Parts: sequence; C-alpha cells; structure tokens
Amino acid sequence: MRTAVYPGTFDPVTLGHMDIISRAARIVDRLVIGVTTNPSKSPMFTIEERLAMVRREVEGMETEVEVVAFDSLLMDFAERQGADMIVRGLRAVADFEYEYQMAGMNQQLNDRIETVFLMADVSLQPIASRLVKEIAMYGGNISKFVSPPVCTDVAARVEVIGRKGN
Repeated sequence: MRTAVYPGTFDPVTLGHMDIISRAARIVDRLVIGVTTNPSKSPMFTIEERLAMVRREVEGMETEVEVVAFDSLLMDFAERQGADMIVRGLRAVADFEYEYQMAGMNQQLNDRIETVFLMADVSLQPIASRLVKEIAMYGGNISKFVSPPVCTDVAARVEVIGRKGN
C-alpha cells in the first residue's frame, strides 16, 4: 500500500490545496494530510479549527484520506505514518527553490521517503492562504479561492477580529 503525507498549515485550506489533495489521492492508496503549526506564521484558525475544516473539505473522497495534526519534524511524522512519499505542491519558480532545498534536507534526514512535487492547476497557481487572509481582512471577495464553507469560516473569523480591533 502506497502512503503519502501532504503537510501544511492549511490556514485556511484553499482550492489550490484541494487540487493538490485530489491529484495526490489519485496516485496513492492512502493520503495523510498533516496539519501543522509554523512558528513563522500567525494562524487565523486554531489547529482544531483547521483540522475540522480540512476534514470537511475531503469528506467523501474515494481514496483513504486521513487528516492528522502534527508538531514535529516532517520526516519523523512521515515515518510514524508509514509514508513512502511526501507530497508538495508547486505554484511558481520561487516555490521550487524553497521546496528543492527542503527536499534535500529531508532526504538527509530520511532517504527512504521520497518527495514528490505536484503542480497545481494553472488557474489555481496564484492562490496562497496568506493572500486569501489578507484579501478577506480588507473586505475583498475570496470566493474564487476557497470553497463556500471555508469562505463562510473566514468571513466569520474576520468579523470576530474586526470586533476585537474596535
């Protein structure tokens, strides 16, 4: 059984993430979506909220998909999941340079787990969670970038943040 881990913060999960999830699910028997925290980012949603959001988005997929929180080295997490590969999405050349370096470091940590790069659909390549949050915070329409339920989640969070700021 071929198992892959697709790690990320998913804050929030975007249509770009879902495209990579769908593509990865077609090439593996089991896909583990690892939801993590990134100390260099300020999340809009808690880890529990992000887990619930991603679980809702992947509900009903044909491939076995698990959504799991982790707070460790990616390669340690992947090993615990029995993964054969790490899936990473690419949007632009800048992504490739960063991901290439990370893949090299991960290979040094565990050379039994391959890194596989998947390109997002051309129409989804500009989407980044950071930009979705920024657009939402300024009252912009994010419905082209996230599913309707995630759009509702983000709008509700922006409203809460707005009330706290006033």
